[in-house]
Amino acid sequence: MRNEKNLDTLCAALAYAMGIEAPAESAPASPEMCAYIDEKLGGRKADRIFMYNPDAVAQWVYEKYPALFNGMEDRTELTLPFSAVMPCVTPVCFGTMYTGAQPAVHGIQAYTKPVIAIDTIFDALIRAGKKPVIVSYGNSSLSKIYLERDMDYFIYSNVDAVNAKAAEIILKDEYDFVVVYNGNYDTLMHRTGPESVFALGELRSNVRTFCTFSDMIAEHWKHHDTLVGFAMDHGCHEIDEGSGSHGLDMDEDMNITHLYKAYPAE
Repeated sequence: MRNEKNLDTLCAALAYAMGIEAPAESAPASPEMCAYIDEKLGGRKADRIFMYNPDAVAQWVYEKYPALFNGMEDRTELTLPFSAVMPCVTPVCFGTMYTGAQPAVHGIQAYTKPVIAIDTIFDALIRAGKKPVIVSYGNSSLSKIYLERDMDYFIYSNVDAVNAKAAEIILKDEYDFVVVYNGNYDTLMHRTGPESVFALGELRSNVRTFCTFSDMIAEHWKHHDTLVGFAMDHGCHEIDEGSGSHGLDMDEDMNITHLYKAYPAE
């Protein structure tokens, strides 16, 4: 069964969480996220958001292999089932995640990586005097589609370098909105299939990385009201010869589950 809530409702909810105006073309905010922020932060707004973006972690994988997500139960509270957008490939879905707009509006409707020209969460943050940053690697979508803003980008050659920089950013505590991309599960999923021991090993690595970042944030950002998210772009399915893919209008590719936790300032 297809998830009812669309991924386009996330962006305005993130803007709501930080108390800033949503991007111009964004869909209405997820009411579940807004209600959660109001409850957990006691009417205050988050002054830090940390978005961990793994690639291609399908809802069906999350449900089938709960042991791989051990540790998440203590570091996440809000579960948001979303339906991705079509075609459910990485630049299209991340385009919607941080604009709140459907692909026909933000302009990426295939596996291409042009710089998005419409209003984005990053533009909204900059207008509000906030400091966003993207930490990514290689030729990945998040290394490309949100360039040309007055913000910082750290683009590396591999996942380990990305994660090392993300840890440094947490410790230095200089940015208000942090986006960290890890595509290692997606890479192995395409080569060896969504359920191969190699791909699932990378997924477990994603979970451990997120848990480490969450623990660092809980320790080093105690004076901030913070929202932390485990937020993938789309799902995946197995194809011939044991490899994996995505991009089809099917539940395996479209259904995803985001996980969030707010940390009130102490």
